[in-house]
Formats: sequence, C-alpha cells, structure tokens
Amino acid sequence: MSATPESNLPGIRNNAVIEWLSQRVPLRSPIQIDPIPGGHSNLTYRITDGGGKRYVLRRPPLHSVLATAHDMQREYRIVNALASSEVPVPPLVDFCANPDVTGAPFYVMHFVEGIVARRRAIAELVPEANRTRLCKRLIEVLAAIHRIEPDTVGLGDLGKKEQYIARQLSRWIRQVTTMSFRPFPALHDVHAELAARIPEQRTYSLVHGDYRLDNCIATKTGNIAAVLDWELCTLGDPRSDLGILLAYWVEPQDTLHPLQSPPTTAAQYATRCELATWYSEVTGEPIERLELQYFYAFANWRLACILEGVYARYRTSAMGRLPKTIDHFPKAAEALVNRAQDALAGSTGL
Repeated sequence: MSATPESNLPGIRNNAVIEWLSQRVPLRSPIQIDPIPGGHSNLTYRITDGGGKRYVLRRPPLHSVLATAHDMQREYRIVNALASSEVPVPPLVDFCANPDVTGAPFYVMHFVEGIVARRRAIAELVPEANRTRLCKRLIEVLAAIHRIEPDTVGLGDLGKKEQYIARQLSRWIRQVTTMSFRPFPALHDVHAELAARIPEQRTYSLVHGDYRLDNCIATKTGNIAAVLDWELCTLGDPRSDLGILLAYWVEPQDTLHPLQSPPTTAAQYATRCELATWYSEVTGEPIERLELQYFYAFANWRLACILEGVYARYRTSAMGRLPKTIDHFPKAAEALVNRAQDALAGSTGL
C-alpha cells in the first residue's frame, strides 16, 4: 500500500506514515496525502484513502523548533483528556513518538466535517440567519473550556497555576528575541509596560491559548463541531483567552487585519463588545473595562510576537514553501503593537 506521487511532500515520508497508520485503522488504496493550508505553526496534512475515509496528521515545523514549542505529545495528551468533556474535540487515532517514521513526533486524528473560517468567503458559508448563533456558541464553548476542572481530566499538572501573564510575557519576549532577525524596539517598550501593569490573577483554569473562530470547526447550523490547535494550552488566567479571541476578531470598519481576508467582517458576525458581554453573561464573571483593555493589549502584543516568529520560520524555510503574502507578517506585527499601545492608553472601543 503506497501513496500517490502527488503526496510526496516536505515533512512526510509517505510509505512509512501509511504503514504506521494502516496498523491502527483499516486503509484502502490509493492513499492521497495533501497539505492543509492556513496554519503557520505546526504542519498539518490530510490523509485520504481509496474508500473516502479521511484523517489529519500534525507534526512540528521542519526545523527552527524552540524548546517547549510544538510538543506533539503534549497536544495529543490535552485533546485526549478532553475527549469525554463538554468541549468538542476531534477523535484521535494515535500518537507516534518515533522520529524515524516521518522525521519528528506526530499524531493523527479523524477528519471532522465542517467549516474552518480562515477567510471571509468561507465564513459566508454559514447562513446569515445562523451567524449570531455561531458567535454565541463560540463563547459558550470558551466558557466550557474554562469550567473544566483540570485535575478531574488529568491535566492538573499541565503548567503552573499562578502568575500566568508574567510567565507569558517572559516566554514570548524570550522567544521573539531568539528568533527575530530585525530590530523592533516598540515590541520591547510595550512588553515593559505590560509587565508593569499586570492585573491580579483571581483564579486559574484551563486556557486554550489561541482561541479564535478559525481554530474551530463550525457547522452551517451555527454550532462548533470541534476546537483545534491546542498547542499553546496550559493553566492560567481565563481572561487571557477572551483577550486573544478579541484581538483576532475583525469588524468591518477595522483597518488592522491580523488575518488576511478576515472572516468576521462578513454580515451578522458579532462585534468585540458583544462577545465580551456574552462571555460575562455565560460565566457570571463581570470583567471591568480596564481589565478587558489590558488583556486585549496583552493579546495584541503576544500576537505580534507570534507573527514575528512565523515570519522568521518562513524566512528560514522551516515551514516549507514561502507564501506570496510573506510581507504581511512584519507589517501586521507592527500594527498589532500599535493597537496594544492604544489599548493600554484606554483608547479602544471596548
């Protein structure tokens, strides 16, 4: 049993992967392996067999992997722990720790049907009448993540519980300093201000770490079929997840688009203020305006750090083919740092 010639991709040793997978699930020839575009962190591939069954393989970038980043076994563990919770996650097949199979540890999950709204045209596949429901469901699932008792699902040792924001600030400034190859003084200035103004952490919960619409599989009925990309999940301050969701959420009048062709500019998608209000209503935890501004600023700054890392990985060929939109990443990072400064000054609409 072997793959078709078209599936000879960087990061995939076709026959070795197919042999490994065939020992776990029944496969029919021919086998097609295709990259799933859109992600900028780990490499993701769709595996389709001759009977139409589909699976998804996730593995780290080809090189330039920082310590503690892109840990496939950790991500597999998190998704596996949530399989019986109220948080929808993809069904798993297995984890492979052996780098001889395809060059790095990886895991495989079953393909989940639905809509991954990475662009506006895809977000418009959800009928307008169901878009508000989808936005509310997005908040309900986020609240469900934060309601999980980490100890009861075996994730109580996933990370330190206290001083989450301080640790995040330290981690991201260290990573961006390690990977970036251009001066970016404003990024460091905002880091210093964020570090000086950290709100008191009142509680802790499981935090996804990169929660946004296009990291979920939506349905046309306005539901969430699965939450994806748990790489950054840990224990920490739940308000940070809300800040991240808002930082990615683009409204029609916005000029800053962290994602190209932002999905949430389509008609009948919620505003950032609506999302924040719904979160407070669902969780019963009101968030003061200054707190919300801080976590929004932190999320914008952190996203700028992530884009700097993405830019560096592409420039060093760790993510394979260089995208035509490569110049978007440094420009968006600079705009995000400016927006973080505005949020710290209290001049956003939140």
